[in-house]
Amino acid sequence: MPRRRSPSPSSSTAPRNRTPQPVRVRRRTFGDFVKAFLAFVALAVLLVGVPVALAMTAGWPFPETFEPMEWLKQDISVSTFLSILTFVVWLAWAQFTACVLVEMKAALSGVGVPGRVPGAGPSQLLARQLVAALLLVGATAASFTPSLAQLGQTYDDNRRPTVAAAQQTPGLFAQQQEQAAGTAAAVAEQASHTEATPAAKKQGDTKFYRIQPPEGRHHDSLWEIAERHLGDGRRYKEIFELNKDRVQPDGSRLSEASLIRPGWIMEMPGDARGGDLVEMPDDAPEVSPEVRQQISDYARTGDGAHEQGGAQEQGGAQEQGSGDEGSGGGTAHVDLPQQRPAPGTGHADLQRPAPDQVATPAQDSSSFGLPEALLTAPLLAAGLLGALGHRRRQALWQSAFAGIGGRRGMEPPTPAGDALDVQDALLVGADPEGVRLLDRSLRGLAASLAAESRPLPTVYAAWMSNGDLHLQLAQPSGKPPSPWQLGQDQTFWMLARADAETYEDVDTAAPYPGLVSLGTMDDSRLLLNLESVPGIVSLSGREEDRAAVFASVAAELATNGWSDRMTITLVGFGEDLTALAPSRLRHLDGIEALIETMEAETRQRRGALGAAGHDSVLTGRTGPAQHTRWAPHLVLLAAEPSPEDAMTLAELAADASRLGIGYLVGTGSGDLPGAAWEMEITGEGRLLAPLLGLELDAQLLPAAERRAVVELFTDADPEHGPDGPGTTPPFLVDISEQGRPAVYARLVGPYEIIGLETPDGERSALLHEALALLLLHREGVHPRVLSSALWPRGVTDDVREALLDRLRDWLGTDPDGTPRLRTDDAGRLTLAKSVVSDLDVLRSLYHEATQGRGVDSRAVRGRLLTDALVLVRGPLLADRPESRYRWLTHEIVDAQLPLLVADTGLALAEFHMEKNRAEKAIEALNAALRTAPSDERLWNELLRATHALDDPERLTALASDLLTRSGARGLPPRTDALLDELLPTWRDAVAAAG
Repeated sequence: MPRRRSPSPSSSTAPRNRTPQPVRVRRRTFGDFVKAFLAFVALAVLLVGVPVALAMTAGWPFPETFEPMEWLKQDISVSTFLSILTFVVWLAWAQFTACVLVEMKAALSGVGVPGRVPGAGPSQLLARQLVAALLLVGATAASFTPSLAQLGQTYDDNRRPTVAAAQQTPGLFAQQQEQAAGTAAAVAEQASHTEATPAAKKQGDTKFYRIQPPEGRHHDSLWEIAERHLGDGRRYKEIFELNKDRVQPDGSRLSEASLIRPGWIMEMPGDARGGDLVEMPDDAPEVSPEVRQQISDYARTGDGAHEQGGAQEQGGAQEQGSGDEGSGGGTAHVDLPQQRPAPGTGHADLQRPAPDQVATPAQDSSSFGLPEALLTAPLLAAGLLGALGHRRRQALWQSAFAGIGGRRGMEPPTPAGDALDVQDALLVGADPEGVRLLDRSLRGLAASLAAESRPLPTVYAAWMSNGDLHLQLAQPSGKPPSPWQLGQDQTFWMLARADAETYEDVDTAAPYPGLVSLGTMDDSRLLLNLESVPGIVSLSGREEDRAAVFASVAAELATNGWSDRMTITLVGFGEDLTALAPSRLRHLDGIEALIETMEAETRQRRGALGAAGHDSVLTGRTGPAQHTRWAPHLVLLAAEPSPEDAMTLAELAADASRLGIGYLVGTGSGDLPGAAWEMEITGEGRLLAPLLGLELDAQLLPAAERRAVVELFTDADPEHGPDGPGTTPPFLVDISEQGRPAVYARLVGPYEIIGLETPDGERSALLHEALALLLLHREGVHPRVLSSALWPRGVTDDVREALLDRLRDWLGTDPDGTPRLRTDDAGRLTLAKSVVSDLDVLRSLYHEATQGRGVDSRAVRGRLLTDALVLVRGPLLADRPESRYRWLTHEIVDAQLPLLVADTGLALAEFHMEKNRAEKAIEALNAALRTAPSDERLWNELLRATHALDDPERLTALASDLLTRSGARGLPPRTDALLDELLPTWRDAVAAAG
């Protein structure tokens, strides 16, 4: 199981934008020895003198006999109070002694964060200071990491909350809030010495770096070492590779999940520069003989370590993992979640869940020209695909019921060019199941906490790893409700995928609608909760790179499936993106309009929270007003504000996380006044936040893909299409006797195939499903779309190609030798015209009856419409197994088919009513209702045809039947009004009939 390198800890009180200064080796002074002596005396008095004095004056705290009933009967006297006071003093001494032991253990071991003794804040701080002073001059000081960083600080200082203007980042991405505040990891200090040959001198002397304990300074990291001595923090990987797996003086190694520790030695690249570096042997007189010997021993491990590192190098994953060590800058760090609790020691390896053994669609060896940005963004792709499907269905229903342009049974436009590639990428990359589980898990958590009368915890981020969900909390919030479990520490709540699948839909508000994907790290996907950020999040980098991040964030927030209502304000970009979700996205022209808007909304939300008696939107989100005032408002500002505007925004954002408002602001300089969290997007698509410990493969939506996505949505708008009669279907068949197909598949109803032998073996179901997908997409299917539909969890190229070979063999060839399964110029799979489905015939018959020969011939129209309605045997693929054909959820054919059948039934009913054949019209309408039972148009025409029979009782029975079908919502307004017109007494008649 691959392990992930954990980040180096850092002090939570260090400034965010500090410039590390060279640190000289500090030699012990006379004052250090005086402090150590006084600390020894104080410890001796407290640990030995106090119990001796108590034993001699007050005696031992425990009574000679245990008779509680007798004690209760005794009178309360002065001696009783003295005995109680004596016991309290003994108890305080025992607690202090435990603190000393805990601090001494952590100091001598040099690893881990000292455990917290319950209720011993001031006592443990005093013990820490005394132990630190005592060991400062000892041989163990080199490995004494955690304690010195906290000298002079109080526990209250360590635990104070973060505000927007603070110079520290909250413990968001730390393993634990207390651990992030109290952990320290090593200020890098120099020293080094190795035997250098004259040849080596010419190429650059070998330099070493020895980590020393911090003495009132911030803590260093590989990133800062590289930034200080190599000119670029991203070169931390070179330092890591030089020192990976080499034995350090304390016997440990710098491995994939280790932290740098005081006393360790780092070999530096030859071009390292800086006054605090030591070159060997030139600087040998400046270091102690002990250090020279350690460096000499370490230098001899170099060649072997390099060979071992080269043999073990696995590419990007290992290189990326080391970034967490180097990315700490004195604030907070990201930790990838794990399924098992972390070991007790702070430096233990963090084990990640094993990666899924089944290849994901994004891991396919070839993208076939599809946009990689969407192939690797499953949640974004799922949101866009779901919203696009909803828009197309809405357009179909509007065209049918509102009669827009007279277009009945409107065919959605077939995308082309970049829009078609983007649509295919959405189909391949989308993970709707992941979105469904995320939504149900979060809502289920909110419902469970509400049932226990517990508030929602503040969640800074979520990690999705191998199907498991890990929430990173702002602070420990107790034991999570079942089936959630504690993760690697108290600030992680974890839900296994198997447990998430047990959740059902619950009627509660989405608790964390501000979660949005930023990218991936080691196969784990990070979602940052923009709504909970205590201030502004800044994003620096080139303008086009920032725009790709902003577009991705906006598109996912606008279309994701784990949110309810929200407002997303776009400033400086994305006016065209509002087409994705007009009810969520709005565009403002400039920063002045934004500030005016947000000042008013901030005042309104503060007043609303105060009037409702809630501390924050989280405490009120699941209450009676959950669907109104507590909807989040997320501001995406791509245009860099002026310093004055930035400070105004920072003031507004100071209370934003409590109000449910989030700010993501772009900056070209990388220095935004008032920014609480700072991120940078590189030209290589890496999202960096060294002070947060983040280095991700960023999720992007580049300009070309953004335009194609917008084109898909605008083309699906019913107002966008041409006026006039219904559009022509993409594929028409010859409905004459001469057009008899070679292969005929019946999809409308139970699935049947005529003209082919049934394949043998387990692959028969796959071949049938593949053929169904191709029949529903006569324009062609991308090979990756086909493989992702058949194998949602992914499949290798050779398996896909083997299936396509079998499908070609099964379908065979036409009489002229042309294969019936072909590949067009764009690489998409298409079927020959000799392979036809009943849905193709149904479309062709309706089109010919209403726009072809049937327009001029009444007899032809009636025959074609009757033949079309006879083809309808039930819903599409009625007998399909539940475990297969899940790709149908992405299709709109389930909306197209009922509308097409209803249009056919209505046309045939109209045909009969022209000759006053009401019974025939009723028969046609009832046949259509079996496939489209909720189509209001069929109900209304059925009422008119029944009224034409002049039979009030039959009309009353039909009204009662329709009222039963409509359920609790009642009859639609148009149907209700029509009944009032046709039979004014229908309500009384229905009531009398019972």
